[in-house]
Amino acid sequence: MRNLWIFVSRYNAFFFFVIFFITGIVLTVKNNAYQRSVTVNSTNKVVGDVYNNLNILKKYMNLGMVNDSLSAENARLKTEILALRSVDTARDVTIKDTMGTPQYTYLAARVIKNSITLRNNVITINKGSLDDIKPGMSVISPGKGVVGYIRDVSEHLATIQSLLHQKTYVSVSIKKNHAVGSLIWGERNLDYRKAYIKEIPNHFKVKLGDTVVTSIYSKFPSGIPVGTVSNTGIATGGNFMTIEINLINDFSTLQYVYVIKNKYAAEQQALEAKNSDEQ
Repeated sequence: MRNLWIFVSRYNAFFFFVIFFITGIVLTVKNNAYQRSVTVNSTNKVVGDVYNNLNILKKYMNLGMVNDSLSAENARLKTEILALRSVDTARDVTIKDTMGTPQYTYLAARVIKNSITLRNNVITINKGSLDDIKPGMSVISPGKGVVGYIRDVSEHLATIQSLLHQKTYVSVSIKKNHAVGSLIWGERNLDYRKAYIKEIPNHFKVKLGDTVVTSIYSKFPSGIPVGTVSNTGIATGGNFMTIEINLINDFSTLQYVYVIKNKYAAEQQALEAKNSDEQ
């Protein structure tokens, strides 16, 4: 307390100046209309700028939550669109099961770890078994490009065997003529922007720029874009050709994905396993 009193006594002139200065400003603003108007307008502008900057900061901090919400909403809409497209062209009626639910549903997930420079790249997402995710489920990007397959699952997380993995195979077809082949990555280089299609019969005509999509034999819903043909001159010999494609997905910027749940996946696997055992 004594030190505080000494401090105030030593700088009393400064404190008196501050007190008189503030008092003078208050009296001037209070008793003069012009100064009062200028002060109020200036104060409102400063307060408005502060609130505006705070709102900008608040919106920026909430971007992650907004993106999660939009991603979930997109997943719901994609499921509805997929159901509407499931039409029997002969009868022109929507195909539904007895429960009235679509075969495929989408679940949005956020990428929390990704790699593109390895020979066998794996992606980690923030959804797991508590979200009913199971190994083997197919995964696409918001741009509808193929991402890969669910590999391992814990309660809250899951890993994806990326398309940029040497053991990932996807059945694809050339959109214009339905020629079917196997999509692989890392066959000739480790460029995350390119992949290769093998086992395309030589009698099919393939041109640069042709669109490549998932085939009806794929674990993915058929017709999902994969890429465009960038090189047809790869010599392989035999009755089949290998072509190079530019992938639609940019794996270096992947932030969100959609896990596709196939309602009949388990039933199909059990039936095919039974037939395989009998052969």
